[in-house]
Amino acid sequence: MIGLDRPLTDWRQSTLEERLGHCFGRKELLTQALTHPSLCVKNRGLASYERLEFLGDRVLGLVIAAMLFERFPAESEGDLARRFTSLVRMETLAEVALSLRLDQDILLSRGDEGSGGRDNPSLQADVCEAVIAALYLDGGFDCAESFVHKNWSQLLARDPAPPQDAKSALQEWAQARALPLPCYRVVERTGAAHTPQFVIEVSVSGVAPARAGGSSKRKAEQCAAALLLDSLRQKDA
Repeated sequence: MIGLDRPLTDWRQSTLEERLGHCFGRKELLTQALTHPSLCVKNRGLASYERLEFLGDRVLGLVIAAMLFERFPAESEGDLARRFTSLVRMETLAEVALSLRLDQDILLSRGDEGSGGRDNPSLQADVCEAVIAALYLDGGFDCAESFVHKNWSQLLARDPAPPQDAKSALQEWAQARALPLPCYRVVERTGAAHTPQFVIEVSVSGVAPARAGGSSKRKAEQCAAALLLDSLRQKDA
């Protein structure tokens, strides 16, 4: 594992590049994509993944939208939108990050390392988006597109029918039980104006609420709804 006193060595960089399928000309981009903001507090010369995450989110969205548009020519905009939401949500990004073992190479402060930050799905997802941006900036759009195609193609084929987004599914769960609609509220907003982070809490009458974070209210709401749904389904099972 890498901590404050263990930077991304040449060997680690090269093995990660093999997993990503790209040799970086600007090595610092990959290092930045893996650097947690906690390291930048005491190391002013370091840049974290936050700005890259912002860009990577947009690059991923464009590539996934194009893939869906080509793969499902007969589906409506609504069906495509549900597929899109499922493929770019935190859980899917974290799944891809783990498949590439990105969690092993995240650069964390000792405090965050000790508190289990490396196992945080939200952090894994953020780093995955940042890596996509690093690939785009270093190798161009084709490089980033190739990476997304390689790591998301099987995910596209996994659901034969358009998945239902978590917010809609949670709403239907509540309505089926004659309960009021789920309520979402912003618990916390942090980060700079161009890279905000939101924590959203969702509650349903008579059920313990769930909280989740994301780089937009939409993402955080979907993640919170998914967490609450998982909890409800476990109780119903």
